[in-house]
Amino acid sequence: MEIPENLTNKYNLPVPRYTSYPPANYFSDDFGEEDYIKAVDASNQEWPENISIYIHIPFCTKQCYFCGCNAHVTHDNHRISNYIEALKKEILMVRKLLSPDRKVSQIHWGGGTPNSLPVEMITDIMDLITGNFKYIKNPEIAIECHPALLDENYIRQLVSAGFNRFSLGIQDFRQDVLTNVNRDSPAVPVEDLVAWIRSFEGTGVNLDFIYGLPFQTVKTFSDTMEKAAEISPDRLVTFSYAHVPWIKKAQKILEKSGLPEPTEKLRMFGTGYKILKENGYTPIGLDHYAKNEDELSIALKNRRLHRNFQGYCTRETTGQVYAFGATGISQLESVYAQNEKDPDRYTEIINSNRFATTKGYRVNQTEKIIRHVITEVMCNQYVSFREAGNVFGLSPDEIMKAVNFEEKRFEEFVSDGLLVIKNSEIFKVTETGRFFMRNIASQFDPNLQKGEKRFSKSL
Repeated sequence: MEIPENLTNKYNLPVPRYTSYPPANYFSDDFGEEDYIKAVDASNQEWPENISIYIHIPFCTKQCYFCGCNAHVTHDNHRISNYIEALKKEILMVRKLLSPDRKVSQIHWGGGTPNSLPVEMITDIMDLITGNFKYIKNPEIAIECHPALLDENYIRQLVSAGFNRFSLGIQDFRQDVLTNVNRDSPAVPVEDLVAWIRSFEGTGVNLDFIYGLPFQTVKTFSDTMEKAAEISPDRLVTFSYAHVPWIKKAQKILEKSGLPEPTEKLRMFGTGYKILKENGYTPIGLDHYAKNEDELSIALKNRRLHRNFQGYCTRETTGQVYAFGATGISQLESVYAQNEKDPDRYTEIINSNRFATTKGYRVNQTEKIIRHVITEVMCNQYVSFREAGNVFGLSPDEIMKAVNFEEKRFEEFVSDGLLVIKNSEIFKVTETGRFFMRNIASQFDPNLQKGEKRFSKSL
C-alpha cells in the first residue's frame, strides 16, 4: 500500500505513543511507597477486577544498539539470583494486599531478555504465582524470547511451566542488519523454533520485527515480511524503530551507518502491511497483525480490542496490571506506579521489606475519559462520544468537554481522507488513516496544548 509522500511529510511530528494515558513522562517523583500501597488496596474495588501480572527481567547477554528498554548486560549469576529472590518477595508482598477472590487473566514476561535466565528460575517464579493466585479459564501466559537463546529443551520446560504464548524477537532475517545492531542470530532456523512451539497443544507464536534500522530497504524488508508470512506465526509485530539517543545513548552508534529516511521507512511499513494482509492477517492497532481467525482479530471486528502495557488484548483477558521487578509500571485503574529502574537498587529496597516505588501518577476522572477515547481510537479505530458516555454515565456533551473537543482540529484529517466524522460524534479512522492514528489520537489530548514534552516522531 502506497502512502502519499505529502501526508508523510505533513504528519511526521513528535506525538506520544499512547501505550498509556497520560504518557510515562508525566509521572511524578512525589509518588512513593505509601501511595502505591493505598492504590493497590483501592484497586480491589475497581474495574477490571481481573489481575494482569507483568514480570520484568532487565538482564541481557549483550547490548543491542536499537534497544529502548531498561536492560542491563550481565553474566553475574549471583547478581541475577539476588534479583530473582527479591522479585519473588515483591510478588508475595503485593499478594497480601489483593482480594483473594480476584483472578489472574494475563501474565507477561518482558525485558531485557527473560530467556537469558536459567529456565529453573523462571519455573520457580511461575510456581510461586500458581501457588498463590487463582486463574481465569484459559489465561494468556506469555514470554518474550531472544531466539538466539532458545532450543527445543528450553521451550519444552517453558511450556511445562505454564507458558502458552511465545514472542520471538526476530527483528530482521538479514545477517548484515543484525550484525550492525549488535544482535546475535537465532541459534536454529526460526521456522524450526515455531514448529517446536506449535508441537505443544494450545500454544501461540508471535514474531516481532523492527523497521527503520540501518541497511534496511523497502526491498529487504519486503523479503523479510514474505519469509515471515511463510513461517505463518499467529501474530506478528512490525515495530517502528524509535530513535531517542537523548534517552538511550547506544542508539547514537546507529547514526554512523545511516538511518532510513522517514519516507523510506513508511514505505517499508506500507509494504509489510500489504504483504501481511494478502497472507491472511488482520492489522491490529498501528503495528500489530493477527491471523484473521485469531481472537484479537475477532475482538477488533466486534470493537472489543483493548491495550495495556502488555500489548493488545481482548476485554476478556484485560486486567489491572501489577508489575514486578526493576522499572516495572503497574497500570491500575486510577494510578500508574513505577519501580526503581536500577536492578541492584531495586533488590536492595525489596530486601529491606519496602516497595520499590519511585514515581507514579494519579489519574483523575477527566483523564480516565480521555484515556478511554484515545484507547478506542488506537485499538478499534473508532470512537463514539455517545458510547463513551455510556461507559462513564455521562452525556456526549460531557465527553466532548473532557477531551476539549473542537471539530476544526480534525478538519485536515477529514480532507486528507484519514478520518470520517459523523454528526460531530462518531469518528472512524480510514485505512490510510490508520498509519496516522497517533496524530489523530493526539487531537483528543488536552495535555498537548498545556506544555512541551519530548516524544519520538509518529512515523
